[in-house]
Amino acid sequence: MRTLAVLLTAPLLGVALSSVPVAQASEVKVADAKVTLSRTTVAVASLNTVPVTVTVEGSGHGESVYVHFKRVSGSGPEDEFYSMPLKLVDGDGTPGLWRGTLNVPSTANGTIEPDAVYSGEYIYGTEPGDPDPVVNAPTLTVNGFHVPKLTALITPKVVPYNDPWTIRYTVTDSQTGKPYGTRLKLWVREDNRCVESLGTETSLTDAAGNFTVRYGASPDNDWVHCMLLPGKPAPVGSIFALVKRPAGISATPSRTSAPIGTIVPVNGTVTKGAGCPVNLQRLYGASAWRTVGTTKVRSSGRFTLNAQPAYRGKIPYRAQLPACYNKVAGVSKTFYIMGT
Repeated sequence: MRTLAVLLTAPLLGVALSSVPVAQASEVKVADAKVTLSRTTVAVASLNTVPVTVTVEGSGHGESVYVHFKRVSGSGPEDEFYSMPLKLVDGDGTPGLWRGTLNVPSTANGTIEPDAVYSGEYIYGTEPGDPDPVVNAPTLTVNGFHVPKLTALITPKVVPYNDPWTIRYTVTDSQTGKPYGTRLKLWVREDNRCVESLGTETSLTDAAGNFTVRYGASPDNDWVHCMLLPGKPAPVGSIFALVKRPAGISATPSRTSAPIGTIVPVNGTVTKGAGCPVNLQRLYGASAWRTVGTTKVRSSGRFTLNAQPAYRGKIPYRAQLPACYNKVAGVSKTFYIMGT
């Protein structure tokens, strides 16, 4: 979209107005927007927000726009923020003046600045249109106090595929380490609803800041889980959790004995491990397992490795799965091939 930068015409100290050069039409930047803020510094505590008035001067927009803000410094847990819809208050949009509010949370602790202007209204999870970059962006210093800390605890730590499990989400005051002492509204979501349309349903923590979600035994519940702190127009805090699954690896040699140098196929399976790497390891000495072959798990969940006895005697082998996706590292039972 094309916007018109607003030219400042205030006289310069010690310079006659008539001596200030007049911008020609060819010098106007038509792809930029000017953003001004009503404040340069705000202090925000806990789950509160502080409104800051945002004004956009530009061209090529309709009745409303919104502004994207990014973090430029500081330690706040969130890095991106969005204004509420800014309404057209002057002009017809070509050019025009839009004004509205940015609700600043404590999670913005640090310094943020506007970097893009979009037409319409921000809706969480939707793909925005083409942005207008912001020229000479003003900065906003946010002093956040008692910033919320979000945690997610999955029990058990590694969940067998056919066992039930829970996620306990907790919101505490990062400054005191204690709960806020009241029940808090949360958005608890799964899978694409963590990053797309959130819907309207909310959950409530207990007074200790905890909210627990219980899941039954299912081998397919491996998607992303999330908890978000509601805000307007977007969450002001978020945490994402992914259940960890066991390696679930097994392997069996096609032969238990073979002449030295003979290739012996080793067949195995990894539960829900398609695409993961698998290593064939051989024991050297009393405790040193070394990788002697590598392959990938096929879409069927099966794999084949090739062992090759290097000496006469009973040779220990195992298949090893490195950590892959949400699967933890693990090994098969040790098996033996007799070199003859």
